[in-house]
Amino acid sequence: MSKAGDDEGVPDGWSQPSQLLEGKAAGGKQSKLSTASFLPSWTKVSCPCCASDRVEPLVLVKLGVKVVPETKRWLIKLIGTPKKDGGADLMAHPGEDATGDIIVVSAPRCTLQRAVEELGLCKMYCNGDMEAFSYSDRDNFKNSDNMEGFLTLAERQYIVKYELDGLRAQKDLRVPGLPENFTLKKRDIIWQKLGSVGVIVDTLPLHNPNKLKDLSKAWYFGNQLVQPLDEINEYFGSPVAFYFSFLDFYTWSLLPPAMMGLFIAYSSGDDQKEIPEAGSQVGEIQEDSGFVISGHMILAVFSMLWSTVVMEMWKRRSASLSYRWGTLNLAERFAEPRPGYRGELGTNPVTGRVEPLFPEWQRGLRMALVSVPVVGLFLGLVVLGMMCFYWGEARVQKLHTDWDSLLTQTLLYAPSVLHIVYTNMLATVYNTAVQSLTEYENHREESAHQNHLTAKVLVFTFFNYFAVLFHIAFFKRDVPLLRKRLASLLIVSQLVNQTTEIVIPYLVDRYVSSPNRNEKEDGSEEDKFRNQGMMPPFPGLFAEYIELLVQFGYLSLFSCVFPLTAVLLLLNNLTEIRSDAYKICKLFRKPFSPPVGDMGVWQIAFEVLSFVSVVSNCWLLVLSPRLQEKCRRGEMSSTDLLLGAVIVEHLLILVKVIIAALIPDEPNWIRKKKEQWEYKSMQALRQ
Repeated sequence: MSKAGDDEGVPDGWSQPSQLLEGKAAGGKQSKLSTASFLPSWTKVSCPCCASDRVEPLVLVKLGVKVVPETKRWLIKLIGTPKKDGGADLMAHPGEDATGDIIVVSAPRCTLQRAVEELGLCKMYCNGDMEAFSYSDRDNFKNSDNMEGFLTLAERQYIVKYELDGLRAQKDLRVPGLPENFTLKKRDIIWQKLGSVGVIVDTLPLHNPNKLKDLSKAWYFGNQLVQPLDEINEYFGSPVAFYFSFLDFYTWSLLPPAMMGLFIAYSSGDDQKEIPEAGSQVGEIQEDSGFVISGHMILAVFSMLWSTVVMEMWKRRSASLSYRWGTLNLAERFAEPRPGYRGELGTNPVTGRVEPLFPEWQRGLRMALVSVPVVGLFLGLVVLGMMCFYWGEARVQKLHTDWDSLLTQTLLYAPSVLHIVYTNMLATVYNTAVQSLTEYENHREESAHQNHLTAKVLVFTFFNYFAVLFHIAFFKRDVPLLRKRLASLLIVSQLVNQTTEIVIPYLVDRYVSSPNRNEKEDGSEEDKFRNQGMMPPFPGLFAEYIELLVQFGYLSLFSCVFPLTAVLLLLNNLTEIRSDAYKICKLFRKPFSPPVGDMGVWQIAFEVLSFVSVVSNCWLLVLSPRLQEKCRRGEMSSTDLLLGAVIVEHLLILVKVIIAALIPDEPNWIRKKKEQWEYKSMQALRQ
């Protein structure tokens, strides 16, 4: 680890005397591990060059209340044992004493460096360029002797989790202090197995109060307009940093459509003139409405092209950030089985390793007979909610026609509001269900597990949030209802999201969690660590990306019928940046963050919506009052109108493809850098 004085924020009292690191007990006897006399000290490191006077606490392991000291001692010894002997080659601290229910874990320098090479991270070379880290060439990388300068806090904490999750029993073992009928079988995942019997309750990364305070000041306090992305990556990791970078990029990208929407709405005088209300005659359109209709068309075409340019420019920004954060060249090795993977032990035909095996046909059968029907059931509930919405809409319309009062005018929005609440509740239940479904499918790789989970969520999200809008536009052809529905969605959904994401967690933390935490400035470090464990776990970025995806869909698919869409989204996102930052810093535990090189499948989802917007906007253009009037007067047949819409659709898709081809996904300097890496790899293989 780093030298004394380099560990900013390392708690007082966690110093490690050098003789204890060398494994000497109180009586001076040399032991295999420094836990022989079980003094409250760190276990010794297996590599003498990693010894340090101060060790940085990185990860907290919470034990079950019934775990006996004998089991805790065995677990600490396992954590500190070298890898060749079946351990994690980390450093463990028992907390205050042998009977406590926590273990604090850190990592020596060599363990961190070997993991960096295995993960395929890039680090700054002595010539100032980013290069794939090599343990054998570690002395030529900058700050390779100072882990706080070499690795981010998020990377160090993830590596600890990576090593703990990778612990496997080398033979059948009986854990001291546990019933004799509990045995760790050969190749069992130790951390998962101990968690299933209540020995390990939780594993969480620890906050660094000083760094968190500095990050908070630079992030959401004050009037800063620029987010500290490098500091976010250093503290919370690249997945969180990529999300906030995209949120920032997308928010400021809303300025052009917002300005155009404001101009069109202001020029039209009354947005309702753009398309006649239900029941009015198309022939009653004023002759001077041509400008309004042309504005409607211009906004539709602009939205289609804007969505493509934004996503292509984001790819370039994403590649630059990935290079800067060292995740551009992540290892594409044959992945280890994820911790939740289950199956009978066997020999992997590719690697020759003994590991759990699960037949592919059984997984396919589970997906076909369980996952698909359950997802179909939820999609059916979406259709049921849509039918109830139309029934309620017809009822309140009739009531308003009969009574025509201010109350009935207000009730016109009630079906939309109730349906929005219904869809949000259904989405929450569905997200919980698909987590269990994907776990039941038992995917071997973590990437496959996440891809199947995300695919299920995306299918439901698209159907749940856009089905009613598409039905109104394509089947009912009721543009006034579409405008009213879109306005309700934009306003109500934003209020609901802000309430569920910020207000409710804050109230729970303030009145439920905080009274149970012993938060004292002069309290012991162990109590402060426990307090972090009592905070609710971070729910992840799924809901955040879904919210942005739905926003992007509203804007690119339907904004031409409601020009103020981008304005409302811009105002919402300016507060969303700060509220999300406050939430992750103050209301939840710090999450583990595996290194990533981009947004993953979410980027594909945004691009798909961008191309779907062509079909949606071309159809909405067909519903333009001017074109409908021409058809009514016989100046244009319906066939010619549809044929023209299809031609325009194909031309716009061609233009979007050309734009995507003209804007490279990566800057030229990054492309050359990747070619250099590939060339060096080929040269190394030849040697």
